[in-house]
Amino acid sequence: MTNFDLGKNPATDPALLLRYRDRQYAADLMAVAILKLNLFSWIDAQQVVSTKQIGSEFGLAERPLDVLLTLCRAGGWVTTEADQHRLTELAEEHLVDSSPYYLGPYYEPIVESPIAQGCYQVLTRDRPANWQAKDDSNDWHESMLDESFAKGFTALMNCRGVAMGQTLASAVQPWLSDVTTVLDIGAGSGIYTSTLLAKNNQLSATIFEQTPVDKIAHAEIVRHGMGDRIKIVSGDMFKDAWPTTDCILLSNVLHDWGFPAIRALIQKSAETLRSGGKVIVHEAFLNDAKDGPLPVAEYSVLLVNITQGRCYSPAEYTAIFEEFGFRCDPYQDTIADRGFFVATKL
Repeated sequence: MTNFDLGKNPATDPALLLRYRDRQYAADLMAVAILKLNLFSWIDAQQVVSTKQIGSEFGLAERPLDVLLTLCRAGGWVTTEADQHRLTELAEEHLVDSSPYYLGPYYEPIVESPIAQGCYQVLTRDRPANWQAKDDSNDWHESMLDESFAKGFTALMNCRGVAMGQTLASAVQPWLSDVTTVLDIGAGSGIYTSTLLAKNNQLSATIFEQTPVDKIAHAEIVRHGMGDRIKIVSGDMFKDAWPTTDCILLSNVLHDWGFPAIRALIQKSAETLRSGGKVIVHEAFLNDAKDGPLPVAEYSVLLVNITQGRCYSPAEYTAIFEEFGFRCDPYQDTIADRGFFVATKL
């Protein structure tokens, strides 16, 4: 790919191909909800329940329960109004064990799968399961400190990042007229920075990554011929100071973390940027009602299992950005069920 033109855009959208992979945990979570918890039959007996009641009845933690309820709304099995949850007709007919149309037995073959067991662990303990539900592995954050794992995972992210990065780079053009430097936090291979610079000759960039990913990023940057425009700073994005810049890129970063860590990263963004500086947040977003899109709700199940985060809505992020003195522009779709918004420091 050395001579590949990073400045062009893909001709097609790989959304469906990525959805097959991104949704792989969702069926197992539903098996747990239907069979191990018998959640839908219980809601049917109560008629209407609050999130707190569900958590208390089944011993479920807040973060994974949020993900489960989002999936249920996006799938059309639960409706929510003012934190009051009811079953839809679809759920009453097919997910309640007293119904003649009950589909519980269809999920029996996977309810004890390693992934389903991991989902149950996450629901009840609020900690990421082992990577890919392997007994001898750590969660994703710990695994990324291992050079062999980091190399494989970064390659995994890099292959999808070319098309996503090219499309993002085109979409953010209106916000870059007064930007000359970009700081990419948690950049992985650096593909998003490389595609951004390929379309914007006035830009230079710094990638901020931990070891061993920093070495992987360096090799990729050189391969793309960006070594003279992108430098790499090694460090811990939570503990170490960030280099000064006009614009911060947070691509597929915030959704790996819970609210305390997200607040810490947004606060560091505010401390790093001058007035008028920008933050580009790019990832898969739920809508503000948190009842879809279904592919993102399914992807959130994967994230809650392997990271400390989940998928969030623009409104959830905006509330924190505004607290730290930012104005957030409206969310925009890009490609492959992803999108972005830009926050400007006032």
